[in-house]
Amino acid sequence: MNFFSFFFHLPFLFSRYADGVKKYFALWLVLCSAVLADEPLKVGDLLPSFKAKDQHGMEFELKPGLQRMFVSFDMSTGKEANAQFAAKGPDFLPSAHAIFVSNIYGMPGIGRVFALPKMRKYPHRIILADSENLLARYPQQKDRVTVLSLDGNLKITEVSFWNPKDGPPADAVTPVKN
Repeated sequence: MNFFSFFFHLPFLFSRYADGVKKYFALWLVLCSAVLADEPLKVGDLLPSFKAKDQHGMEFELKPGLQRMFVSFDMSTGKEANAQFAAKGPDFLPSAHAIFVSNIYGMPGIGRVFALPKMRKYPHRIILADSENLLARYPQQKDRVTVLSLDGNLKITEVSFWNPKDGPPADAVTPVKN
């Protein structure tokens, strides 16, 4: 390659290199955002909004004003929590500005045939998480219900875990006085 040829090709070489840098930078950003997206929700995070249906097929949309969210990730813990909430009556969760979310994603069709009619008998509303990624970032512990305390704008102020076999969570579900 002679002197003229080198300078003639230099802009093309640089543009090829610059495009490579741009591609690697873009890939790096995508990977970083993917890693951050998988990070569990924590105190200070805003709860991502979502839409789902309850056990009666009624639409639900997460909106500001909610103060507690109870999330069950498995069937046995969900049954225990449902028993605790049912014992408190149909107005208990709404009066505490709280909701109960039950993960049913991955439940086989035959299981739903039996589970959903049983859920419809509970006096309280059960929000059904039936999407693969809906609860992916929610913190969880085995055999525990995740309890998220929220400010009026859905910012997480506390994360705790409740074993419904021990009875109702004392401080987490006290009705809110208006």
